[in-house]
Amino acid sequence: MACDDEREDEKMSLNTLSGRFALLTGIFVLLAEVLIVFPSISNYRLNFLESRLERAQIASLALLATDEAIAADLESELLENAGVFNVVLRRNDVRQLVLSSPIPGPIAETYDLRDQPFWTAIRDAVVQIATPENRVIRIMGEPVKQAGQLIEITTDTATLRQEMIDFGLRMLLISAAFAVITAVLLNIVAQRMLLVPIRRVISHMTAYANAPEDARAIITPTARLSELNEAETAMAAMQKTVTSALKQQARLAQLGQAVARISHDLRNILTTAQLFADRLESSADPAVRRAAPKLVNSITRAINLCETTLAFGKTEEPAPILSRFNLATLVSEVTEAESMNAALCDGKPQVEFLADVPQGLMIRADRDQLYRVLTNLIRNARQAIEGTGRPGTIEIGGGEDESNWWIRVGDTGPGLPPRAREFLFQPFSGGSRKGGTGLGLAISADLVRNHGGALKLLRSDEDGTEFLMTLPRELVVFPGPTVPA
Repeated sequence: MACDDEREDEKMSLNTLSGRFALLTGIFVLLAEVLIVFPSISNYRLNFLESRLERAQIASLALLATDEAIAADLESELLENAGVFNVVLRRNDVRQLVLSSPIPGPIAETYDLRDQPFWTAIRDAVVQIATPENRVIRIMGEPVKQAGQLIEITTDTATLRQEMIDFGLRMLLISAAFAVITAVLLNIVAQRMLLVPIRRVISHMTAYANAPEDARAIITPTARLSELNEAETAMAAMQKTVTSALKQQARLAQLGQAVARISHDLRNILTTAQLFADRLESSADPAVRRAAPKLVNSITRAINLCETTLAFGKTEEPAPILSRFNLATLVSEVTEAESMNAALCDGKPQVEFLADVPQGLMIRADRDQLYRVLTNLIRNARQAIEGTGRPGTIEIGGGEDESNWWIRVGDTGPGLPPRAREFLFQPFSGGSRKGGTGLGLAISADLVRNHGGALKLLRSDEDGTEFLMTLPRELVVFPGPTVPA
């Protein structure tokens, strides 16, 4: 019972589609009826005045039927029954005052009903209603059945105005009744044709949201309206895609757990193997001693892969803690740390670091996370140059525009191989260095995305590689703590 009452409240609420549909229907119907009311009132006024002309003509015929003058009281009674003050007939080009009585005031307006335009009649009707004073008006028209050339009467506006108002109110009440009935009927039709199918789609969406892995919750398109049927078909396709993706994700998660367990056990096994491999270097057999370093390097790479896989599986990057800091200072810290690890070539550092960052450039970001990103990019560039055995240069540039801060990291290394460029930011796929996992760039791209920015490869060829990082200047609110500017 409570559910039924709640559903009724929803139907009547203006915040629902049905409630607003009913309200708008009523408003539009009332608007249409109002547009009809004014022509109807104008037509009612013309009919009223024409009826006065006919009654005045009938009253005048009583006098014209006799050649004698009628008594004053009879004349007054004829004029009162006709609702006029006097009657003038034009017959045979002669204008004759047939019936007359004292006029209570001057004639305020004259209306000729013989040839009155439509819009003029509406305007006269509106003016008539808007003028509350009782005025004397002259009405001119053609006599009925060609009983003369012209008939003129004088009358007051009090009765005419009151009857016009009463007629308009009746029209408005009837219009309101029709509006309510029309709104109710249209609302019922809308409930049947639109809202019931929409509620069905909503119930399916709710059921699917509660159990997206359950294929039975996928909607089956049954709507008769083509638009709703298309919506249901699109939603069914989306639900199938999401359900399939969730199942695949669950399988990948299980596979990831299995790989993590295998990597953990394999790391322990390889660590033991590494200990035994170290002893092979002291073997008396020259062949064994030559093979031992290669074996140790292979085992070391395998252990590194296992540890990196385990670390990536446990990694969940926190939301960036934003603060303002000097970019040039941060770049200097990263390049100093990397220069300490740089190899020597002919007694000189093989890699030269060049920074082109304005000293006063302040940016807003997570300083620690940005340090990690720059370290990954610069370290990859340094290792690529060192792999060539030739001197090279790494250049770090920075700046800002109207919407972003930008940082460029370029090197004069050998460039990335085609496969590395294709899967550059995918874990375990985009590594370009032998023995690398490709996790550094994947993690760096995630950290930059968490700032609302982007990390992309601008170029990579035989002249070197260049990355561009952009960070939005507009403050983005994250779930984590934020240091205001």
